[in-house]
Amino acid sequence: MKEDKGILEVAALENGTAIDHIPSEQLFKVAQLLELQKEKNRITIGNNLQSGKMRKKGIIKIADRFFAEDEINRIALIAPNVVLNVIRDYEVVEKKKVGLPEEIIDIVKCNNPQCVTNHEPMASRFNLIDRESVTIKCRYCERKINKEDIIIK
Repeated sequence: MKEDKGILEVAALENGTAIDHIPSEQLFKVAQLLELQKEKNRITIGNNLQSGKMRKKGIIKIADRFFAEDEINRIALIAPNVVLNVIRDYEVVEKKKVGLPEEIIDIVKCNNPQCVTNHEPMASRFNLIDRESVTIKCRYCERKINKEDIIIK
């Protein structure tokens, strides 16, 4: 009998969320954004796993944890093509492709030192200018910020 090796690279999850198709180079940024170091539930992280679409990818599985919309938006800023799989009783019950919202509220810090959001107690607001390159524009000072220059609050 031939043994099938390498099928399950990361343990199955009974209930919780699997964040899949994370670019390997962004995996630890995603973990940091979600503040996983504070998480009390079981977390499984896999990196540089084989992927048909991406060649290699990262995955994070968190037991008994489900994400709010603003947390998902944070992920989208640095890894805009990840897939969130909501799992209940070992079955994927919902699959969400993370996407950038048209408006990003109080997630990003404006990198213009003169912007009013850096001097007044108010929420920052950015509009999505280019989904492909992940370029956003501050609603207040109109500074455009590219993906590599985005500072998450």
